[in-house]
Amino acid sequence: MDFNLIWQTVLIFVIGTILLKIGGRKSISQMSIPQVVIMIAIGSLLIQPVTGRGLWATFGVALVLTISLALTEYIQLKFDMTESLIAGKAVPVIINGTINEKNLKKLRLTVDKLEARLRQSGISEIKDVQFATLESSGQLGYMLKEEKQPATKEDIQNLIQLIQTGNLTDLSNKTSTETNIFTETVDNNSSNVPNHLQ
Repeated sequence: MDFNLIWQTVLIFVIGTILLKIGGRKSISQMSIPQVVIMIAIGSLLIQPVTGRGLWATFGVALVLTISLALTEYIQLKFDMTESLIAGKAVPVIINGTINEKNLKKLRLTVDKLEARLRQSGISEIKDVQFATLESSGQLGYMLKEEKQPATKEDIQNLIQLIQTGNLTDLSNKTSTETNIFTETVDNNSSNVPNHLQ
């Protein structure tokens, strides 16, 4: 066996691992479209030296791609409009227990596939969901209606206080519209989020 092929393969593995670590720690399902394209391109490039393209030229191109990815992510972080353009935003698919069919058609997502995602999250009925969004990563984000949400430690402490004293001094609203992160997506209103974090 050719010794050059062995050390080139080991070097490809080491450099590839470093480049992918620089690119970020996300599974394919959590990656945005540009990240998937770059990672596939890097994977294709890294094998090129074995087929005769030249080792250092390949690493140079892979490095340029990785820097491009980092620059793209930095631009998305700084400018909200570019984030929407490049990676996309969360799209509401359920609002107040009702499926938003218009958005499902835009996403090319069938009701059956949406129901499958809900089942995987342990949700048995669409009417129990206050908000559900399809995130830019492809994952489903959801919030159950208040009466369907599991009890929190705060709820249990309030119940204990009510039993012990007979009155309840602190009633906090679980689904305050000021702090609800789903309302930004549903209302397309991001005034509560600082500009540099949008």
